[in-house]
Amino acid sequence: MGPYAPPDPGAEAARAEPGGSLADQSTKSAGHVIVDSLVSHGIRRVYLVPGESFLDVLDGLHDSPIETIVCRHEGGATYMAEADGKMGQVPGVAMVTRGPGAANAHVGLHTAWQDSTPFVLFVGLVPLTHREREAFQEFDIKAWFDTGAKRVLVLEDAERASEIIAEAMFSAMNGRPGPVVVGLPEDVILKHIRPGLHPVIPVAAGGMTNVDLASISEGLMKSKKPLFVTGGNDWTQSGADQLTHWLEKHHIPAAAEWRTQGTVPFDSPSYIGPIGYGRPRPTYHLLEEADFVVFVGTLPGDVITNGFVCRQDWTRQNLLVSIDPSLRGRSGPVSWQILAKPDAFVGDLVTLDLPVKEEWKVWTYTMREEQAKFSMLPSAVPSGGPARMDTLMANLIPTLPEDAMVTLGAGEHTNWAHRYFPTRRYASMISARNGSMGYSVPAAIAASLEIPERRVVTIAGDGEFLMNGQELATAAQYGATPLVVVMDNREYGTIRTHQERHYPRRVSGTQLQNPDFARMAQAFGGFGVRVENDVDVPEALESALKAIDEDHVFALIHLIVEKRTKAY
Repeated sequence: MGPYAPPDPGAEAARAEPGGSLADQSTKSAGHVIVDSLVSHGIRRVYLVPGESFLDVLDGLHDSPIETIVCRHEGGATYMAEADGKMGQVPGVAMVTRGPGAANAHVGLHTAWQDSTPFVLFVGLVPLTHREREAFQEFDIKAWFDTGAKRVLVLEDAERASEIIAEAMFSAMNGRPGPVVVGLPEDVILKHIRPGLHPVIPVAAGGMTNVDLASISEGLMKSKKPLFVTGGNDWTQSGADQLTHWLEKHHIPAAAEWRTQGTVPFDSPSYIGPIGYGRPRPTYHLLEEADFVVFVGTLPGDVITNGFVCRQDWTRQNLLVSIDPSLRGRSGPVSWQILAKPDAFVGDLVTLDLPVKEEWKVWTYTMREEQAKFSMLPSAVPSGGPARMDTLMANLIPTLPEDAMVTLGAGEHTNWAHRYFPTRRYASMISARNGSMGYSVPAAIAASLEIPERRVVTIAGDGEFLMNGQELATAAQYGATPLVVVMDNREYGTIRTHQERHYPRRVSGTQLQNPDFARMAQAFGGFGVRVENDVDVPEALESALKAIDEDHVFALIHLIVEKRTKAY
């Protein structure tokens, strides 16, 4: 972060009485009003790496009901906050300092942008009086973030502190959710202002008109192979439950957008699998086979359409349910758009009682059977060779409670979760759909802190793990207890696969040499076990789960799997 910068002498006097003045208790510093505004918007937790640029906000957090989670890197902090935004009904919140801190935070911002996650990033800035003088760690916040955030707001008038917070929260949730950046100049947040709070700005949810209801009813009744595709982070459990019940009642199938499994439960008779990278063959041709597709909370974008290739014929029937009138990220045909958030759409959909067609039953049953076969667990009996992920998953899945959660980053190791993990609730799979590595551990920490009573599992690759593995120190400090599985094949596996496809027998720039991750976990204060032989997998898993349940610590299994044959 660089050496410590001496505080602005002119601002020093304002720090004499943090938050308020002894002479006038009717005012508060803008930094403290910002914290009060976050409380009024339902923010329970903020993730941050501290900086001298926003000390007054840190002071405001001292006596607030908001839990302050101090992280080890801005990338980890923003990933945790972004995961929070996926799980809850309010934006996730992260705070970082200027310059280097803001640069490190950009990865979380991009994740929130591509994943449509409500997220607010607060960035401390140089004092207004130092602006455009090449001050220490100065940067242009709008130039850096304008193309990757829904809005970039800078608090230049202290009196507007609470208003700016309300605008930021509203912007993050309004329409298609996404990231908002708020700049906090160091001298502005020290100024004393009236402590009144701006009201929460309500977010429109949309809904179906009579014409919309008629359109979806007509489309379904003309179809023989209808399909719903669910996705995004803008649901509630109630909306997910209502949709599942309606689909099952009408014998209509539903697929899940890549890495959003759980909106329709894993074991629902209507659930037919994920659509995205690594998807099983039965769903690979699904979009082409279906004659009427309803996308709810997501759109037919790059990943779903296999690189803008699948279902591009404008004679096909696609009904898009999205609150975003611009349909940003869409490809292919649009036969009708319904302006609604998922819950609002589902609330209207369930009033539609359609006669069930025999073709729907056959179509749904056939696809469901294919998914059930694909997700059937392998044998739990260990082999006589090196440790295997199949053996670990076969032994882990039967131990999981109904509401278990899984978090993922990016890499081939995630395929085991996509295939086998029983996602039975909305937001039971928390992942980065922008393919960002390093997400798994921070997301697991956020999930464990937000819902400590649920079993949280993260599956990380060896390359991905070391990008934010140091956040296990954060897990230990705040009592997060995820089970971390590190699949170690000593390479960046996904890139190796692409390399072999395009440059056969010329492996370059993808190989790794790793430390003992189990000892690393122990050094951070958790449980760690290294497993090289498949026969040792069941005992290692049992010991890890016991440490979580009885010792209340995180546990890490370092699984040394067989490495692919070298071909240099």
